[in-house]
Amino acid sequence: MTSTPAHGPRDGLHVVVVGATGNVGTSLVRALGEDPAVARITGIARRVPADWRPPRTTWVSADITDDSTRLSGLFDGADAVVHLAWLLQPSHDPAITWRTNVLGGIRVFDAVAAAGVPGLVHASSVAAYSPGPKDHPVDESWPTHGWPGAAYCREKAYIERYLDGYEADHPRVRVVRMRPGFLFKKEAAAQQRRLFAGPFLPGRLVRPRLVPVVPDMRGLRFQALHTDDAADAYRRAVLRPVRGPFNLAAEPPLDAAELASIFGAQVVRMPRAAVRAALAGAWRLHLVPSSPGLFDAVLRLPLLDTGRARRELGWRPQHSATHAVEKFLEGLREGSGANTAVLAPSGAVGRLHEVATGVGSRP
Repeated sequence: MTSTPAHGPRDGLHVVVVGATGNVGTSLVRALGEDPAVARITGIARRVPADWRPPRTTWVSADITDDSTRLSGLFDGADAVVHLAWLLQPSHDPAITWRTNVLGGIRVFDAVAAAGVPGLVHASSVAAYSPGPKDHPVDESWPTHGWPGAAYCREKAYIERYLDGYEADHPRVRVVRMRPGFLFKKEAAAQQRRLFAGPFLPGRLVRPRLVPVVPDMRGLRFQALHTDDAADAYRRAVLRPVRGPFNLAAEPPLDAAELASIFGAQVVRMPRAAVRAALAGAWRLHLVPSSPGLFDAVLRLPLLDTGRARRELGWRPQHSATHAVEKFLEGLREGSGANTAVLAPSGAVGRLHEVATGVGSRP
């Protein structure tokens, strides 16, 4: 169902998507292209697709960290800018991720104001939240100070603080902050394997009955969401005259028992200190790209109350959290990807390149 546009001419909205070729971006471009309220989409990415031509979409190659790129010129005439661009790697060099995620993000926000764009939708995250409860959900008023041990959380929290001041300085810009749980879809499996698990994960073996145990640790309870459902929420935030933060997640919360049921595995109680030590050792040896700080954060992130998104956006996830994870695992087994550089599947040569360039050492 199409909502009434918040801004724009009668012939439809012009929406700019920064970071349009990644996990959320590809789903959002498709969702916007199917909505008759949207007349034009500008997809911005460092590497634009050669063979993907979604409806009403013009691709523009741009780097948000490049001072020579005049972002405000790319935003001229837009009704909304959706900022999705974000680096998760290299975890061994957080100065690089800071340059893109924080400094690049600020350049996008400032360009929105300079171009007079009335709407800004920013991809925040559950990772922006301070540690919180695992036995009941929290709403958008929960503090957003992040977890200091993980660069991803620090950067998400810093941007939240920057937007606090930005909203005060630019009251005419309608700022929306989307805070989803962990996002999965089949087509993003190869990318997420590269970002979090690294080249040594045997994707074809990640299937029911071949994974014998799932570790049960204190704090292992988190929320997931199918990326297409997240994209639907973003689309609604573009079209409706809403402001502020929105939590996004699907039911049920995922814990060791739920994950074990997906794999047909046994739950084995493990001390999280032992699991963390193993992960930290593997990360220091460049065997996995995910830092132990991110592991610490996952065990401390709160559960999210999605009532505001349901009430004000009219949003309901169409997929369960379990289904989202199952589709991701299916993609891992099949080596799935999509027709963009970010989501491209990687075969044996790609995995060897990950090893040769240092796992967790490059964007």
